[in-house]
Amino acid sequence: MGTTCQIAGCKNDSPSALAEQKLCVLHFTLSLETSCAQMRRETALGHAPQDRQREIMRFITDQGERLARVATSGLHLTDDLKARILSTFLTLMNLRENLDRASMRSSLGRSVHPR
Repeated sequence: MGTTCQIAGCKNDSPSALAEQKLCVLHFTLSLETSCAQMRRETALGHAPQDRQREIMRFITDQGERLARVATSGLHLTDDLKARILSTFLTLMNLRENLDRASMRSSLGRSVHPR
């Protein structure tokens, strides 16, 4: 634990795995959930360009790895924080699944030939 969370009024420490973000575990997961929700809305219709889809895939991978480091770093986490971490992993997985479905829909739409 090095720094305090940058969110106003929060007195929790930011773990070393989140030093770059300067967020405590709770605020990191809340931020991640918000970002995932925005990306799911963005990709829901399948209109996200391929570059954006790759960018979202990198986001999912990077944030999932970061979350895994936090969860397995040996920090004392309350049961509520453990549940929040698991829920955030599920959110990342759902975003990935949503992206895959949107990609399949858009590729199917391109491959259908008018009669």
